[in-house]
Amino acid sequence: MNKMIGFIILLLGISWFHAQSQSNVPLMKYEELEKKIQAEENKLLVVNFWSTTCAPCVKELPYFMEVNNTYKNDPKFKMVLVSLDRAIDKDRVLKFMKNKNLTAEVILLDDIKRMNTWIPRFEKDWDGNIPVTVFYKNGEKIHFNDGEMSKEELENTIMKHLN
Repeated sequence: MNKMIGFIILLLGISWFHAQSQSNVPLMKYEELEKKIQAEENKLLVVNFWSTTCAPCVKELPYFMEVNNTYKNDPKFKMVLVSLDRAIDKDRVLKFMKNKNLTAEVILLDDIKRMNTWIPRFEKDWDGNIPVTVFYKNGEKIHFNDGEMSKEELENTIMKHLN
């Protein structure tokens, strides 16, 4: 009986932890995001820029979640979803995360006024449209995808660069 109670408490704890991991979205400035990218050593880092109001972004997110769920236990892989929604729309982002069961780390980039400064720092040819996905290895950009990605394109890019 005690083992069963312990097991139930463990399951509740795991469920609570999962819910907690999706219950907050940190607000970051570009410089903080840049430091976060640089700090991810020995990993393939997939950084997707999106918004809750962007139809192509919303369309591709299920593919990103499928792929993230495949690789999330690989210590050489990490996915970060960077929302470009406004900071005042944080509650909408949180609700969207819950409704869409976003399993990757989500960050709200609170730096809209300086977009013309930080966009070219990610990619000189990026015109500011989303979705955009940037792939990094050891803090260095290795691939830039402008526009919506299919699940196959995402998987192929990851497999090409993961090892």
